[in-house]
Amino acid sequence: MTTTLTRARDTAARFARGLATPVIPEDYLDLFAPLRSGSDLRGRIVAITPETADAATITIRPGRDWQGHAPGQYIRLGVDVDGVRCWRAYSLTSDTSARDGLISITVKAMPDGVVSRHLVHHTSPGTLIQLDQATGDFMLPQSVPAKVLFLTGGSGITPVMGMLRNHDFDGLDVVHAHSAPTVDDVIFARELADPAPGVRVLLRHTDEEGMFTPDQLDEHVPDWRERETWICGPTPMLDAFEEHYAAHDRSEMLHVERFRPAIIEVGEGGTASLLVGPDTTSLELDGGTTILDAAEDAGVLMPSGCRMGICFGCVLPMTDGAVRDLRNGDLTTTTPDDPPVKVQTCISAVAGTCTIETQEK
Repeated sequence: MTTTLTRARDTAARFARGLATPVIPEDYLDLFAPLRSGSDLRGRIVAITPETADAATITIRPGRDWQGHAPGQYIRLGVDVDGVRCWRAYSLTSDTSARDGLISITVKAMPDGVVSRHLVHHTSPGTLIQLDQATGDFMLPQSVPAKVLFLTGGSGITPVMGMLRNHDFDGLDVVHAHSAPTVDDVIFARELADPAPGVRVLLRHTDEEGMFTPDQLDEHVPDWRERETWICGPTPMLDAFEEHYAAHDRSEMLHVERFRPAIIEVGEGGTASLLVGPDTTSLELDGGTTILDAAEDAGVLMPSGCRMGICFGCVLPMTDGAVRDLRNGDLTTTTPDDPPVKVQTCISAVAGTCTIETQEK
């Protein structure tokens, strides 16, 4: 009853605001049927289920234009936090065959995560959010290999859990090695304690046992060279296993999902001038900080999405200067006499100076 009354009040409030603002017919429809077909894709949060003290599964009813997803993919969400719409990407963890049409993501509240902390600790059922269609290629093939290895750490378990919930591994040989700091930090602890047929779980509590490292594969998964491997977790973990697989000529067996770009090249840094309407905000940055992170820390509103260089939701025009792609060291440059160039602010650092329009014209 409380939820029903809350939704009624929210609808009435939106309607009242609409009366005071010039609107078009579609705006009226948005007030009463925000999930309708043909509108911007939205979703309504229907449940928030705690997984640990700082992680929760967010269950969402997507709009009618939702096209579905494949296990392992992610979606971009637009969430209003303190009057600012922020976009973030999260892996889908729901059952793709569920007849109720609901989808879910599982979010860990990071200490510096504006959106993740908001979703886990401050959002309530009934909240409307913006959605994009699912994307990503971190997926199992249609014909699952006979031998599979999953390597996950922390919230990196989320895309793999999407796979585990949606594939039949009975009769196959699947090993899932997962690391979390403590017993209380293990997301999906119940499912890991009672895995599906065909799945063997190796659980490590890193505060007591240390990280699961590549040199321990021979002991715990001696046939790892024969296993197609999917890995997601903290950057140091991903870097270590990528190096290990490359050293053993097994890189083609390793499929990696990163929540943040791998920083390979650090430039010299410099001054980033951000054009915010008629005003300019100048930031002195080092060569390893992305323009997006620095702008947000300075309170400058910037578009964003996956934050790892995949979705292009952060692209803005640079009218002058140079930036360096932190993934590979490539420079992108332009001058005031040249047309503006598009740069991805989530994986770019300033290389000397640059001028960026924070709202594309």
